[in-house]
Amino acid sequence: MSKMTFKSAVLPDVGIPVHEQVYRQLRERILFGGFLPGKAVTLRGLADELGVSAMPVREAVRRLIAENALELHGNRRVSIPDVCIDIVDEIWSARRLLEVELASKALAHLKEEDIQVLQDIDDQIDVALETGDVEGYMRGNYEFHFYLYSKSHSEILIKLVKNLWVQFGPFMRLVYGRSGTANLEDQHKQALEALKSRDQNALNDALEADIAQGMGFIRESLSLAGKAR
Repeated sequence: MSKMTFKSAVLPDVGIPVHEQVYRQLRERILFGGFLPGKAVTLRGLADELGVSAMPVREAVRRLIAENALELHGNRRVSIPDVCIDIVDEIWSARRLLEVELASKALAHLKEEDIQVLQDIDDQIDVALETGDVEGYMRGNYEFHFYLYSKSHSEILIKLVKNLWVQFGPFMRLVYGRSGTANLEDQHKQALEALKSRDQNALNDALEADIAQGMGFIRESLSLAGKAR
């Protein structure tokens, strides 16, 4: 499994404020496994790792706390907020409502070249599944969904969905890190067929199956952990 690393410098994007770059890097780290549930890190440690002062880290962390992506502890450490089955079920329900709506809106604007882009992304996902590349799978999965949703031109709904993903992402990585990719089924293939045929109902079914697979794994993991306690 590949390990995620940070670059020491965070100023490759000329014109983007440092605090925004730090926010984006921390958010990406949360999404794809740089923060694992149950492990706290210090603000100073993050600043040192990123090669920046404490101020932009504090600003980025404040934003991520507001998104329920991080929580702050009294010793100036941050960690992924814990979740329970009820919270997972709420995220699951919200994803079904919002993401199906986004896909429906996107379908009306999708061009043939967009479908080809999605096909190319899915081909990369297949490679990640075959090689057991958990991080590659998660990145490809994210790219597939949000490329599709970007065609909906629904900025508010996309922002809401992104906030949901940053809340469950660390737990998804934890589950996949334990079980690998062998049990994952690529639901995007059904979605692609539905997009090509412009079949809204089939697209809805494919998205719901995709969401159910990921959230179901998280729910099962929490259920087993509850039984262990």
